[in-house]
Amino acid sequence: MKETPLSNCERRFLLRAIEEKKRLDGRQTYDYRNIKISFGTDYGCCIVELGKTRVLGQVSCELVSPKLNRATEGILFFNLELSQMAAPAFEPGRQSDLLVKLNRLLERCLRNSKCIDTESLCVVAGEKVWQIRVDLHLLNHDGNIIDAASIAAIVALSHFRRPDVSVQGDEVTLYTPEERDPVPLSIHHMPICVSFAFFQQGTYLLVDPNEREERVMDGLLVIAMNKHREICTIQSSGGIMLLKDQVLRCSKIAGVKVAEITELIQKALENDQKVRKEGGKFGFAESIANQRITAFKMEKAPIDTSDVEEKAEEIIAEAEPPSEVVSKPVLWTTGTAQIGEGIENFWGDLEDSGKEDEDEGGSDEAIILDSIKMDTGVEVPNIGSQDAPIVLSDSEEEEMIILEPDKNPKKIRTQTISAKQEKAPSKKPVKKRKKKRAAN
Repeated sequence: MKETPLSNCERRFLLRAIEEKKRLDGRQTYDYRNIKISFGTDYGCCIVELGKTRVLGQVSCELVSPKLNRATEGILFFNLELSQMAAPAFEPGRQSDLLVKLNRLLERCLRNSKCIDTESLCVVAGEKVWQIRVDLHLLNHDGNIIDAASIAAIVALSHFRRPDVSVQGDEVTLYTPEERDPVPLSIHHMPICVSFAFFQQGTYLLVDPNEREERVMDGLLVIAMNKHREICTIQSSGGIMLLKDQVLRCSKIAGVKVAEITELIQKALENDQKVRKEGGKFGFAESIANQRITAFKMEKAPIDTSDVEEKAEEIIAEAEPPSEVVSKPVLWTTGTAQIGEGIENFWGDLEDSGKEDEDEGGSDEAIILDSIKMDTGVEVPNIGSQDAPIVLSDSEEEEMIILEPDKNPKKIRTQTISAKQEKAPSKKPVKKRKKKRAAN
């Protein structure tokens, strides 16, 4: 499913807001979105939220044979997955150009920067080494995937603990966490990516672009740096030409942001370690706020509630007190009671409506007979009078009315037939069928 393109009105609105140094979420030009880090029950599992962009990081390890050219070094493997759960534009089972670019950038940022001591992952030189696998899953996409993924990867690696191992001769013994405490990885520094979006051919600059701002940007500059202001990798995409002063300016901003994020990561790791030592509750379930179904938080708008209590008291004082109505039970018979008046009884109304329908039916017959009088010009005797009794035949095959001998049967027959045709015109085909059956 292709992503819905932005309309010209939305594009012009975003660009005009950027020119006026305004953003849709109220941030300033160099502001980052709020970062939230939560850990799972197992070591090496975490969720990083950068605004509404959420990435799940999971680290696993395995004893494997080393590479031939690096017999004393462990193996690091990074894998980022973009699922349709994050955004409907991502296609499952197919590596897009964006996914390939993000995976390569992560490997350059974390593996090539030598942030993890791979030689400490060697168990037996040339035979057994640890393979560390970092799986990153994008849970929700709201822009700036690479920054959230790099933070999730380094947090998961810092939080991970591998099983302890002992070597006696050719035997390698792997201990469970109950037998020996797991061993953390040896991490030299924490490289973190910081993204800069350029607009109007590099005239305007934004830090941490969201999803809509990424659609209208002309170019993207990603700088991976640690808190010591050492640049680990740098990548420019979009085909824009940047000046030396622009790159230096971005590197200074990245140094400040990386220092803040690194301090936040260290605090989160310390708090989790403290809770685990004290035996408190930890995990994803504990990080979700109480009385809430989802893990997302509604952004609170600043509202002045200082005078709410005073205004409420004034409204209550001015309002009329409610009337006190005490219902008394009514005992109709033994074992029954009634409180209140109840609902009105409509049984009598239903009987009256049935009688009115019958009266309307009789009036319809009178109207039909009056119309017959007007059409034929012949007087029809009153049905309700006792002097002219009329006996109607029950047979459907014969259209006959038995009258007294002093009356003219021919004229009356035509009148009754025409009256029956007006009353029940749908009986004609039924009569013809029955006559045909009688003839057969």
